[in-house]
Amino acid sequence: MLLWLNAIKSSQQFLLQRDNTLLQHLISEDILDEQDVCLLLVHTSRLVPHSQEHLVIKLCQLIHQLLNQLQVIVDEQTLDTLVSYCTRALWVCSSWTHSEILLALSSLVYGNGPRCQRHLPELLGQNGVLLNYGDPSQSDIELRRSSLHCMANLCLGVPGHPYLEESYRGACYRIFLQTLQSPKPSNVEDMVFCTLLQSALKGTQYFLNGVKWKASPDQDLGSLLALLKKYMFHGLPGINVEMPQVLYPAPLPQYETVPAAKAEPSQDTPTQRKLPRKSRGKGKKARVEGKTDGGPEEGDDEEPSTGPVRSGGGGGAGRGEGRIGWPQTSTPFALPLQPGSGTQFLPCWKKGSSDSEFSDPEGGMQSKLRLYQARVRQSALQCFLAVVKSVEKRVLYGYWSSFIPDTPGIGSPPSLTLITIALKDPSPKVRAGSLQVLSALLEGSRQFLSAAEDTSAPRQAFTPFSATLAASLRELHRCLLLALIAESSSQTLTQVIKCLAHLVSNVPYNRLRPGLLSPLWKQIRPYVRHRDVNVRVSSLTLFGALVCTQAPLPEVHLLLQQPGPSTGPGVSGGATPQEPSLNWRQPGRRERDASLPLTGTGVEDVPVASCWLLQLCVALVTQAREEPYSDSDAAGSTSGALEPSPVRLEALQVLAHLVKGYFPLAQTSLLELAQLSARCLSEQDPSVQLHGAKLLEELGTGIIQQYRLFSSCHFGQVVQFWSEVLTGPLIGALQNDQHPTLQTSACDTLSSILPQAFSQLPDKTQVFCITVLLGLTYSENSLVKAAAVRALGVYILFPCLREDVMFVADTANAILTVLDDRSPNVRAKAAWSLGNLTDTLIVNMESVGLEFQEEVSDMLLLKMLRTATQASGDKDRVKSNAVRALGNLLHFLQPARLGKPAFEQPLEQAMRALIDTVRGDATMKVRWNACYALGNVFRNPGLPLGTAGWSKEAYSALSSVVTSCKNFKVRIKSAAALSVPATRDRYGDTQQFAEVWCALAQALEHSEETEDFLEYRYCASLRGELCHALFHLLSFDTALVSRHHDVGGEDAGDQTEPRDRLKELDQTLSRLKELEAEVGADSKSDLDTVKQFLEDVAKNCETIKASDALDVKVMHTSSHQKL
Repeated sequence: MLLWLNAIKSSQQFLLQRDNTLLQHLISEDILDEQDVCLLLVHTSRLVPHSQEHLVIKLCQLIHQLLNQLQVIVDEQTLDTLVSYCTRALWVCSSWTHSEILLALSSLVYGNGPRCQRHLPELLGQNGVLLNYGDPSQSDIELRRSSLHCMANLCLGVPGHPYLEESYRGACYRIFLQTLQSPKPSNVEDMVFCTLLQSALKGTQYFLNGVKWKASPDQDLGSLLALLKKYMFHGLPGINVEMPQVLYPAPLPQYETVPAAKAEPSQDTPTQRKLPRKSRGKGKKARVEGKTDGGPEEGDDEEPSTGPVRSGGGGGAGRGEGRIGWPQTSTPFALPLQPGSGTQFLPCWKKGSSDSEFSDPEGGMQSKLRLYQARVRQSALQCFLAVVKSVEKRVLYGYWSSFIPDTPGIGSPPSLTLITIALKDPSPKVRAGSLQVLSALLEGSRQFLSAAEDTSAPRQAFTPFSATLAASLRELHRCLLLALIAESSSQTLTQVIKCLAHLVSNVPYNRLRPGLLSPLWKQIRPYVRHRDVNVRVSSLTLFGALVCTQAPLPEVHLLLQQPGPSTGPGVSGGATPQEPSLNWRQPGRRERDASLPLTGTGVEDVPVASCWLLQLCVALVTQAREEPYSDSDAAGSTSGALEPSPVRLEALQVLAHLVKGYFPLAQTSLLELAQLSARCLSEQDPSVQLHGAKLLEELGTGIIQQYRLFSSCHFGQVVQFWSEVLTGPLIGALQNDQHPTLQTSACDTLSSILPQAFSQLPDKTQVFCITVLLGLTYSENSLVKAAAVRALGVYILFPCLREDVMFVADTANAILTVLDDRSPNVRAKAAWSLGNLTDTLIVNMESVGLEFQEEVSDMLLLKMLRTATQASGDKDRVKSNAVRALGNLLHFLQPARLGKPAFEQPLEQAMRALIDTVRGDATMKVRWNACYALGNVFRNPGLPLGTAGWSKEAYSALSSVVTSCKNFKVRIKSAAALSVPATRDRYGDTQQFAEVWCALAQALEHSEETEDFLEYRYCASLRGELCHALFHLLSFDTALVSRHHDVGGEDAGDQTEPRDRLKELDQTLSRLKELEAEVGADSKSDLDTVKQFLEDVAKNCETIKASDALDVKVMHTSSHQKL
């Protein structure tokens, strides 16, 4: 390298004398020292004048080769020097050099658009050289392609770095769009035009990557989608697409024309037809080019020039043959297309023609053209994928019907959609690209797809959107199942299964007729034993989606209980084998072991222990790999090797989903799953250990939920389960400081113990759990600390532990220490645990009584009070539970403690914190908790409510919220708090009582006024709570109380007879009319509001009563006439 630098530095004249020999040597030389590359290029650019155009060409070739070969990231100075040189060369050198100059420039600006700020006006500004060369009016197609390539590389953004300025990006996008909209010039070859389209599509993709789509007159989404849909089918044999120029959001597919397939002499047929004859060079040529019956190998773009693209080994028709390559069975998912509509998708070069119809040069050119066309389709799909990621889903779903089919298309030409490509394109990469786009569309579509519904009877007058969307989902299931059966490429097969997993995860099966999942379940099962590890992993992912979507689904529950088939799907006709002999499709030892014989066909006759999926996943994790269908990468492995790690991890995830959604099926295998988790925790692979701990956590959670529902879950087995778990390798996981994630999961596992089972464990086991969790709250890792303090927050609620004062004190001290942590997540978990601890104090106060209250030390209560007050000023995640704890603590304090001077200031500060939180602008959850906390405080009879200085402010804050808060749930909780004080004197003086009364009356008057329509669902609850609060205030009048007891006695509130309720309402109205003369002018309007509301209620009741009487009379008359 130094030799070349010295030769270049020696003399410019030497360089000129040697002509281009030196640069030619540099281009062919392997330069390995990246540090000197920039220095070499800068010195060379200074020595090569623009007048020596042949040297300029060699220098540009050198720049392109070095930057692409060594992947050099040039520094700012080098980039500026070389871009200046190339830009100047474009202006002064002859046009024949510009293609090479643009090639070097594209290598320089790749991902460096923002760093070329100084040169952008010359390149992309008004009359910029790239814009001029990229304009569709440019006659030199090679210059157009090179300039588009440069603009694409300028638009390419690097994550974490700034993107190109919006004005320049917009200029590039307009050129890309104009290129895609322009027709092919008549004097341009098809392959050259394909390269031009590919550059424009790649530039559009780079334009979309990393930024959100902004609709503007120059950036119309409908126009872009119409172009992408057009080029998704570019060159697809047998299809000539006449696409509208713009796609519009619409619930139904838009007009598109698919003319009948006709021969195209320039592409698919020879000039003169020849008689078929055998070609002895066919097999050799196919083998040399890597074009086998199974389609192109993964990672290869080439399509076979002859023969079936995706033919089956058993003589079945391949993709594009005279018939579709999937079975025609009675299942609704295997319906073949009509002959008239199916053949138009078939490429002309595959319709019964032999190899000899093309001469060797013609066949090679046609194959190369198909390759270029496939690259255009692939680029269009990649660009579409960028659109999906950059455009808001709610906007994109308006174009759903343009890309997703809703009917099978029997008897008419099928619509051109993503499914058409997945089923018909001869290139496996293009098929995989369409499936990636479909997966991106389906991802996160649950809210949109929730509108689908077809369980009701079909309407004759019109088809609602819900039914159209449901039909689209059914068609998606059918077509993807066909793609699953017909696919032969392992990489594309993986994408099919991943797409099915996204579909299953987002479809509202509870709103659709059952039967969608059964065919899919049947066909996906053999792929768990596929030779390719990625296919096996994606198949398990699909099973995980099936068992966790809207669990428990009755259809999935039934499928889980059914046994495995005695023969593979290829034998039963459920699938079409792609090869003559596929051992992985035959049932293996694992499936036979997981399939148990049954007696009867009903669900009630199926034993719970026959959950074959559970047994299969356990076998995948624990048993040795079966060699006949093992992976190709297993060459040289021992016969006892386990499945690859991705398969085992995915099987453990499926088990976790299965336990979470269908615990009754896994309950009988509880001890077996405990042993499996113990085995996973004993392994060396941290990922396997982590998944084993997650499985234990799901098992514990499932036991708790089962116990809550049925109060019985084989209690002895549960105790044995936890005894084995807590004496096994979980102890080592809890103490593994080198793997904090595993420690975190182990803490979560401890928090999932059934409280009733925990009390039955040995004392030493209980002490171990508590001791470990208390110790882990001092961990240096924030995740471990958060999980440990959360687990303590769970344990403090256990009946066997909450009355233990020492445990309460130790837990409180640990929580208070963690509340000072710098991590917001840790503080949030600690605040939640503190709220649970104070809930325990209230429960013990009511159940144990004064004895427990006296055992809790004053110092600990003061510390909790001060820490909770401080936490109430933290972030909302912490504040919501801190105010809950404050309310409980102030409720818990005894009158003897409240009289001590040490509690005076903390009490004032705590009340101030609650009042400020109620009045503040925190989230509604925080304000709801603050109102609840104030109501809790009002329940403490020892507090000086009504006379203390903070009392008036508390009532004022609640009164303000009950009248003005936008959230009705917060209003409800504030009204509930205002109705807590048990005596009139606790409301303060007359003025304070009147303010509360006025606020409640005003809130009742405006209880139906809201800006958010969603709040109307809480309107009835709000009015009921407000009425309860007003009646509570009215009850403090002695005359009304005596009359109330005279009418209903002590159990008046328990009366359910409507007549008694109406009578009580009339008496209340009478008393209110008597009070009109006693109240002042200020309160009279509020009293009138309440009286008018109650009169409206009484009038409505009378109307309903009269209407019911009329209905009874009409029914009596009708029955009399029938007699």
